[in-house]
Amino acid sequence: MMDIARPKIEGSVAVGEGRRIGFAEFGSATGRAVFWLHGTPGARRQIPTEARAFAAENDIRILGLDRPGVGSSTPYRYDCVADFSTDLSTLADALGIDQFAVIGLSGGGPYALAVAHAFPERVVVAGILGGVAPTVGPEAIGGGAMEIGVAAAPLVRVAGGPIGKVVSSVLSVARPIAEPAISLYGRLSPQGDRELLSRPEFRAMFLDDLLHGGSRRMDAPFADILVFTRDWGFRVADVTVPVRWWHGDCDHIIPYAHGEHMVSLLPDAKMFTMHGESHLGALGMSVDIITELMAVWDQPR
Repeated sequence: MMDIARPKIEGSVAVGEGRRIGFAEFGSATGRAVFWLHGTPGARRQIPTEARAFAAENDIRILGLDRPGVGSSTPYRYDCVADFSTDLSTLADALGIDQFAVIGLSGGGPYALAVAHAFPERVVVAGILGGVAPTVGPEAIGGGAMEIGVAAAPLVRVAGGPIGKVVSSVLSVARPIAEPAISLYGRLSPQGDRELLSRPEFRAMFLDDLLHGGSRRMDAPFADILVFTRDWGFRVADVTVPVRWWHGDCDHIIPYAHGEHMVSLLPDAKMFTMHGESHLGALGMSVDIITELMAVWDQPR
């Protein structure tokens, strides 16, 4: 496994009574800020090496966050997706960030939309990469992996915490089997994801993120399942911030139809179809994605 550069800065910020949110910073410390919200599962280092290098060369500041219950973030269960937005705003204030873009991969998508909805005066643009869609309420759509999430929610509500502790304990000593496990997942995935996971830099990124985030605690994926299967606390149709949405038309986890559905709800959105790509395809297009978001940022608001 190839080595991967450490973040320039890592730490955590107090966001509430006895709670902290962990973060990792890449690129330029003085550039335009982009909050990158990881998938489910994932943690603060789930950011492609190409994106990190591009940020450093183009005066962009990328910040990966640990959601509550993974990495350096305190375990906590939000009542709804919308509650996350206050935590991100508090962290941005602590880091001296006023305006910013936000990117949400897969399970990070709902949280990115929540922040855009709550703070349209601060969020310049949002990028969603194969994001999860609502499962309940008037904007819900069925199918995909979240069907399993809906069915599992009652068990997760009771046993998610203990299961997360077991998973993190295993990961803390699992480095010898982690890389083969990532390779096995790639071999069982559709062609697009299989090709991406065959690239050493992406395997290294996932392994680095898994061992530095999941080995400390792994409650966040179970907390995600619970809030994704409830009302999100806001309506997608009320998100007025410009949204750019990337979705693979061969996505086996979040169906392409979910992306089409979400873009049809958003007032100011554009869909980028990734032909032949599956769920992780957008990670291989990170430079194009950041470039597009910066182009939107440059337009008059």
